[in-house]
Amino acid sequence: MREQLKGRSLLTWLDYEADDILYLLELSKTVKAQGKKGETFQRFVGKTLALLFEKRSTRTRCAFETAFGEEGGHPVFLSTQDIQLGAKESLEDTAIVLGRMFSAIQYRGFKQSTAETLAKYSGVPVYNGLTDDFHPTQALADVMTLEESFGPSKGKKLCFVGDGRNNVARSLLVICSKLGVDFTVICPAALNPDWALVEKCAPLSAASGAKIRISDKLDEVEGADAIYTDVWTSMGEEDKKAERAKLLQPYQVNQALMNKCGRQDAIFLHCLPAVKGEEVTPDVIDGPQSRAWDQAENRKHTIKAIMLATLGKL
Repeated sequence: MREQLKGRSLLTWLDYEADDILYLLELSKTVKAQGKKGETFQRFVGKTLALLFEKRSTRTRCAFETAFGEEGGHPVFLSTQDIQLGAKESLEDTAIVLGRMFSAIQYRGFKQSTAETLAKYSGVPVYNGLTDDFHPTQALADVMTLEESFGPSKGKKLCFVGDGRNNVARSLLVICSKLGVDFTVICPAALNPDWALVEKCAPLSAASGAKIRISDKLDEVEGADAIYTDVWTSMGEEDKKAERAKLLQPYQVNQALMNKCGRQDAIFLHCLPAVKGEEVTPDVIDGPQSRAWDQAENRKHTIKAIMLATLGKL
């Protein structure tokens, strides 16, 4: 048990030290192994979790509900149709009330500031299940999946191909910079990552030894351990679908691009849901190099580890 994690929120990996992230990775592997052995625990008995959703979800909702529920805790799903989330009641007041009734809060929605306000006023751990800025629980599952294929992630090469501005790419930029993973974003210049975040990560990557690159050249995947992509149009940007498709069609992940890695053991990653035939071809995501389904499962194990550590239930 790492006492410094007890009671903490997870809004972005910028707030966590590398050693804490590595601890959570190892704990994730432990709880996954426990589950595979059929070992059961009731470590969240008497605990409650508020699940606030402004955006639809498959993996995030299922991961939080199953991880919390199978440990004896009681998760409560609350959509915007169920709760006043800054509508007739201020967000601050909602946060205070939820903090009085729940042991922890998960928020999946639009604004990073909403997650920050919930954490500031609730007095309980708040977990960012996705905002427009960051998707930290996804990034931890991504690194776990990378390590399951190649061992310790430090020094491995991960390439994200697609919309370099989206929350997944941003979260990978942060966690790779912290952990010493060489991370390359390959995208058209119009979709480059936010430069302010790149600059914020520069001293982190310098300290860890991570090589961070931003490029529009597909040849950058040479030597990569993994190629990662995401949908071309994020939730809330549906009006840009045609524009994104035109920009990103040359960046589709297909077998020819996987072959550019120059190694047979390179893997393919995707946070899902996928639009097969757009950002990735069916033969890649459904083929032997794909680890997308392992990633999806690992969402549950990493989320359980995060909650175990921050709720002090080890």
